[in-house]
Amino acid sequence: MAASHPKATARFPLPRPLRYGMVPLQAAQSKRGAHRMTDSLFRRKPIVPEQQEGHQLARTLGWPHLIALGVGAIVGTGILTLIGVGADKAGPAVILSFGIAGLICACAALAYAEMATMIPASGSAYTYSYVVIGELLAWVIGWSLILEYSLVVSAVAVGWSGYAAPLLQAWAGVPMALMQGPELGGIVNLPAIAIIAVVAGLLLVGTRESATLNAALVLVKIVALVVFVAVALPAFDAANFEPFSPYGFAKHMGPDGVERGVMAAAAIIFFAFYGFDAIATAAEEAKNPDRDLKIGIVGSMIACVAIYIAVAVAAVGAIAYTKFANSPEPLALILRELGSPRAAQYLAVSAIIALPTVILAFFYGQSRIFFTMARDGLLPAGLAKLSSRGTPVRITIFTALVVAVLAGFIPLGELAALANAGTLAAFTAVSICMLIMRRRAPDAPRTFRAPLPWVVGGIAVLGCIYLFFSLPMQTQLWFLVWNIGGLVVYFLYARRHAAIG
Repeated sequence: MAASHPKATARFPLPRPLRYGMVPLQAAQSKRGAHRMTDSLFRRKPIVPEQQEGHQLARTLGWPHLIALGVGAIVGTGILTLIGVGADKAGPAVILSFGIAGLICACAALAYAEMATMIPASGSAYTYSYVVIGELLAWVIGWSLILEYSLVVSAVAVGWSGYAAPLLQAWAGVPMALMQGPELGGIVNLPAIAIIAVVAGLLLVGTRESATLNAALVLVKIVALVVFVAVALPAFDAANFEPFSPYGFAKHMGPDGVERGVMAAAAIIFFAFYGFDAIATAAEEAKNPDRDLKIGIVGSMIACVAIYIAVAVAAVGAIAYTKFANSPEPLALILRELGSPRAAQYLAVSAIIALPTVILAFFYGQSRIFFTMARDGLLPAGLAKLSSRGTPVRITIFTALVVAVLAGFIPLGELAALANAGTLAAFTAVSICMLIMRRRAPDAPRTFRAPLPWVVGGIAVLGCIYLFFSLPMQTQLWFLVWNIGGLVVYFLYARRHAAIG
């Protein structure tokens, strides 16, 4: 271009726009494109989402249903089995592990309660992140919640099958090969698939009906734990608490290749506490969300912390922790050691009856996360179609198929800890959202305000991060792999189909 222009010389260069031809325009377009790209990654959902016709859930739940939903999700496989795993990692200091995990969860619960009443929409941590921070982080959190809820539903279904299989073999002659997954030498875990089908059927019948049955089953579970404490507490011996913390506080690798310490136990025991976040997914189905959500979240958390500490003290005080460490049924084992086989049998039968409450609560949360992401366009919108009873039929059936495959065929092994990784990510995001909204909109209506928000939020965020890095390294790696896959799905499909785009 310079050669064709008479004044284009080294001494008298052309003005920059002409000299570089279309480069400035291209640069501007490129800059605008990058701007649009950034904007789309951090575009935020309206704080009060518009209700699309045919995509509004029916409001049928009161606060007693929500407390039962939370307690049903929280009290389950965790306290029935993980106290043994925790004792193996921390010794008698497993009580301290329960306390630390409970404190961090309680702070996260307060953040959830505040955000749930500010943004009473289905979707829990995913929706809060979408409204407050932006689409990309919301997708990561939603993708992590899908992982969490799928693994929890599948793991609890397999745990329930573990209690039910001996009875089915004794009473009906069902071969064990049909009641265990391939990782245990079986063909397929049919009881686990069957209980998932039953719970899916309950959710298809209707949310209120399934929540009412859930409340009744929760009572069965609580009574069983009360019986355990009543039998074990009289055998309390303070000598069983010495040495209190044989493996120290921080996570470290023991000589046997097992990661131990109070925090290593807390990172796993954390599994026993979460579940209250399932209440937040019910925001659009609560009759009076401003009142019911905060009562449901905080009430269920207080109840469960009290129950867990009582059970842990009774268990560790009753017999030496080495006798029930890593037992698949530690509470029943303790009762048998104390010479109460009938109480042990009652506890086992109660677990068979009541463990489906955990499956129901997390199945419910899983289907509602799927539903909300599909309604937002990040997943295929056809999945968000509701039945005449106001329940998301397609999502529920799709979720049932996914978790049934996991429970029936896929060896979970160490991947079960991935549920904790997804939950810790979600709890961190919600606590950060609460702190951002305290700065961004300090005067916005809040029917519930977390006390000492910067202390509560700080404990939740830092505690969750510390627990995440206390998880096994393999778990952290698989969590990273899962989210890399999620980002591929986001950039290939979700970002282009987002409803707010």
